[in-house]
Amino acid sequence: MEILVATAIGAMMAAAIYLILRLHTFAVILGMTMLTYAINAFLFATGRLVVNAPPILRGHDAINPADYTDPLPQALVLTAIVISFGMTAVVVMMSLGAFIEGGDDRIDMPPKDRLLPPADKAGDP
Repeated sequence: MEILVATAIGAMMAAAIYLILRLHTFAVILGMTMLTYAINAFLFATGRLVVNAPPILRGHDAINPADYTDPLPQALVLTAIVISFGMTAVVVMMSLGAFIEGGDDRIDMPPKDRLLPPADKAGDP
């Protein structure tokens, strides 16, 4: 099961990086969202992948740690979901504003901004 989860997380990370490197804002937003999903899955997997094991201890006598999962990664994932939702909302609003102002959702520079001014000669004032 660990191999399957690790492969799925790796595939999601690869797809996220591919989308982030695209030159359209919508693809970048999808890539960032997929990246947060992959990170959340990784954080959740650090709490040990155990089926039907509760994260909260029941009773105090003869506790076997192998019977329980770690609740801290679950709390971290819930926090990360809230943060990623807020981050995605901000990025969507920024890209929507750029699209409305510029009329295009491409991220690259216009050709006229790529030109460098001519370099001054060393002896000229």
